[in-house]
Amino acid sequence: MSYLYLAIAIIGEVVGTTLLKVSDGFSRLGIGVLSLLFYGVCFIALSFALKQGMGLNVAYAVWSGAGIVLTSLIGVLIWHEAMQPVHMLGLVLIIAGVIVVNLFGSTH
Repeated sequence: MSYLYLAIAIIGEVVGTTLLKVSDGFSRLGIGVLSLLFYGVCFIALSFALKQGMGLNVAYAVWSGAGIVLTSLIGVLIWHEAMQPVHMLGLVLIIAGVIVVNLFGSTH
């Protein structure tokens, strides 16, 4: 169940961040507020994952790593932002770090 909450947290963070860009610096207030609501869902779900017994080190590594990778992909695919080879290397290293933390991180 903790991984389901973590997945909800990741989705909330990615949607919230995407809406933050769409809000254009909160000049589109409704979208900015919606962004904050998704961040709220994100943090509540993350707290539930921790309450279910997921270790903070694993939860944070997966949450932040997945958020960075997915948000980067959205930037490239939706807003056609540049992705240089060094950026791709950085994302691969983030994914590798998340895998290492999951393999050797504690669950309590």
